[in-house]
Amino acid sequence: MHWSYPILFCAAFLAGGMNALAGGGSFITFPALLLTGLDARAANITSTVALFPGQVATGWAGRQMVDGAGRMPFVGLFAISLGGGVVGALLLLATPPAFFAALVPYLVLFATLVFAWGSFIHTPSTQDKPRDPKITGLGQLAIAIYGGYFGGGIGFLMLAALTVAGVAMRKAGATKNALAATMNASAVAVFLFAPDIAWPQAATAAVAAIVGGLAGAWVLKRVNEKLLRGFVVLVGIALTVGLFLRG
Repeated sequence: MHWSYPILFCAAFLAGGMNALAGGGSFITFPALLLTGLDARAANITSTVALFPGQVATGWAGRQMVDGAGRMPFVGLFAISLGGGVVGALLLLATPPAFFAALVPYLVLFATLVFAWGSFIHTPSTQDKPRDPKITGLGQLAIAIYGGYFGGGIGFLMLAALTVAGVAMRKAGATKNALAATMNASAVAVFLFAPDIAWPQAATAAVAAIVGGLAGAWVLKRVNEKLLRGFVVLVGIALTVGLFLRG
C-alpha cells in the first residue's frame, strides 16, 4: 500500500463528517488525492465520486429535518439540483486540467466569502417577504452547476443560500446534505464514463467518508450553531491560503 493511502483514509473520514456538518469535505480529500499522484482535475473528479456514497448516507440519516426554502418546495430543489449537476460535470470534462488547477484557489475563496456573509453579516428577519420561487430556483441551479463542476464549496454555498432565506441552521444542514447528494448523483453518472477516476483511491476514500458522514450526521443534531459556522469559515480561510501558497 502506498504511504499516502492511510492519509487519504483519515482525510476522507474527516471529509465525510465535515460534509454532514457544514460542507467543505472535498477541500480535505482534494489535497489528499493530489498526494497520491493525481492531477487537479482527476483529483476533483475522484473526490466527487468517492464522497458520493457518504453524502447519500448522511442525506438519508438527516431526512427528517429536510425542508424547502421559502416558497420553493424541496421537490423543486431536488429536480433543479439533478439537472444542474449534469451541466457542471460536462463543463468540467471540457476544461483543460491546467486551467482548472489555476482556477481552484479562486473557487474556494469565493465559496468561503459567500458562506461567511450568509453566516455572520446578513441577518435573516422573520419579517422578510418570502423569496420568489423563481429566484430561489435560479440560485440553486447556479449552485448545482458549480457543484457539478468543482464540488468543493457547494455545502458552503447552499448553507449560505438557505440561511439567507431564513432556514434554521440544522434544517439547512440536513437539506444541504440531501441536495449535495442529489447534484453529485448526476455528476457521478457523467464521470463514470470518463477515464479520470482513480478507482483504488476512490474506493479507499468512499469507505472512510461513509463512516465519517454517519458520525457527522449524529453530531449535526447536537452541535452549537455558532461554533459550527465559525469552524466552517476557518476551514475555508485555511484552505484558501494553502491553495494560493501552493500555486
